[in-house]
Parts: sequence; structure tokens; C-alpha cells
Amino acid sequence: MALLLDRQTIIGLVNMDGAVGIIEQAFAELANGSSIMPQRTAETDADHNGWYAFMPAQLKEMGALGIKTVTVYKDNPSKHDLPSTLATIVLLDGETGKAVSVMDGGYLTAVRTGAVTGLATKHLARADASVAGVLGAGVQARAQLLGMAAVRKLDRVLCFSQDPPEAQQTFASEMSEQLGIPVDVAGSGREVIESVDILSLATTAATPILDGDWIKEGTHINAIGSHAPGVRELDTRSVVRSKIVCDQVAACLAEAGDIQIPIEEGAITADDLYGELGELVTGQKQGRENDQEITLFKSVGLSIQDISIASSVYNRAVEAGVGTEFNF
Repeated sequence: MALLLDRQTIIGLVNMDGAVGIIEQAFAELANGSSIMPQRTAETDADHNGWYAFMPAQLKEMGALGIKTVTVYKDNPSKHDLPSTLATIVLLDGETGKAVSVMDGGYLTAVRTGAVTGLATKHLARADASVAGVLGAGVQARAQLLGMAAVRKLDRVLCFSQDPPEAQQTFASEMSEQLGIPVDVAGSGREVIESVDILSLATTAATPILDGDWIKEGTHINAIGSHAPGVRELDTRSVVRSKIVCDQVAACLAEAGDIQIPIEEGAITADDLYGELGELVTGQKQGRENDQEITLFKSVGLSIQDISIASSVYNRAVEAGVGTEFNF
């Protein structure tokens, strides 16, 4: 029998604090070589303003094996009343290869992305960072704030997006209630960038929304919105000014326009990438080294994140006796 887990069931089985710890284990496995993670297959669907990918992974120490399918179709909210990002995860038994669970991956994609931001913030933001900002007001932006709040004691949050003012205010009000701190709508993206200690970019922008000259010293930036060649949220100046840590260097060189475009322009080289998040987790490299440097975490999303979280959710579902059993 396999276990079918829908979104509502999954929401009750994972929280951001726990997710950050799970993601930390996964990145330690990646750095230590005990995981197998082929480069994901990703394609653009220009006919439908979309993008899709297939992402397998095995984490041997965690006993997790599976694959995620994920799509980002930007017209979904306006044309089909669906989220932009949709995903499904199939979890397999590590000894037999049998499918043990099929679960909604949309919510888990947001959680694991927020958790990896939390993990990067833990290692790269200043210890006294207390003001966070997010550009974007969607599902991912919500998870970004939860991830940052899980690892730093925040006093205030600033947000801004291209959504109508009432939608931005709703986002701010709901997140203020959830976080228990003031969340204010800024007058512009620039105001957010110039005011915060920790910044997350969680938009669907294809061209830069950030001017590198707006960034103050000591800021930590999490760039998670763009994850395909030819598109970027960061301008070249912001990349040049930053100490760059990738979720995986090879993945960012293959897929991240934020990194590829400055390299193509000759502004940086691959050698200018400081390292990978797993190296910080395992102590192979130091994270933030002083309070003045600008640090940048660039993530395109890795399957170890999805499969590690999915495995934990499945185990909790079995213990709690929830979900729907079925035979193929």
C-alpha cells in the first residue's frame, strides 16, 4: 500500500522550525557525499509562459529516495485561478524502489524554500540582524519571512510587490499576525532594500528589481525568485558587491541567470563564487566573516530539499495514522 497525502494533511505535519533542521541535515549530506542528486531536467514552455522540471534525489543517511515534478506557469493565477507553482512528490522505499507515498509538493516547495533561506540566513546574516524585508507577496514570500524569522529575532519587516495596494496590505496584515511583529508595506522596492538587514527576493521578475548601489554594508540577501537562464532579479552591480554562496555551484552555473549574466558580461568569473551552503553547514568554509560584508545566497532549488522534507512528512504521517492508503 502507498500513502496519498494532500496539502491540508501535509500542513499539519511540518513547521518552519523543524524544516530548517531537516534542510540542514540534507545540505550536510550533500557536502559530505552521502547523497545522490543528478542535475535536474528543466525546460521552458514558451507557449504557455511556463517552466517545468523533474528532480530526483537520494539521501542515504536520512533514508530518503524520491522525485519531484515542479512547474511554474506565471499565467496560472490570472487565467486559471491556480497557483503559479505546482508540484507533486513521489517517495520511494530505499530498499525495494517501491512507491510508498504520493504527495502534494506545492506547499512543501514553499516550506523547503523558506527553510533554505532560513538556513542561509543563519550562517550569513549578521547576528544582530533585526529588520527583514521581502520583495514579493505570494506563497513563496510568506515562506521567506517565516524562514528568516525562524533563525533571527526580528523586530520589524518591510515588504513591497507589484500587486495592488490592497493585496499588499492584506499580505502585511496576515504576516504581522502570524509573526507577531509589525509588517509594513513600503513605498517602493528601493525603500525595502535600503532599510533592511536581511532581504529576500521572491518575485517572478525576468529583469533586475534591485540596484546594487541601494544595498547597505552588512546586508544579507536571499535570491530565490529567478531560477532559469536569461532571467534575473539581481543586477550585475549587486552581484559584484557580494560574497556569493550558492545552494550548489554547478546548479547555479547551469540555471541561474543572476549568476550567468554577470559571468557572460565579464563582471565576475565562476572562481568568484565563494562556495556552497553545505560547506558552511559542515564548517568546511566560514559564513559571514565581518559585519560590513554584503552576503548573497543564490538558490535555484535542489531536490535534496524536497525529498528530505517529504521523507520526514511521510514518516510523521505513518506515525499519526493520517493520509489515504491506496494501491496502484
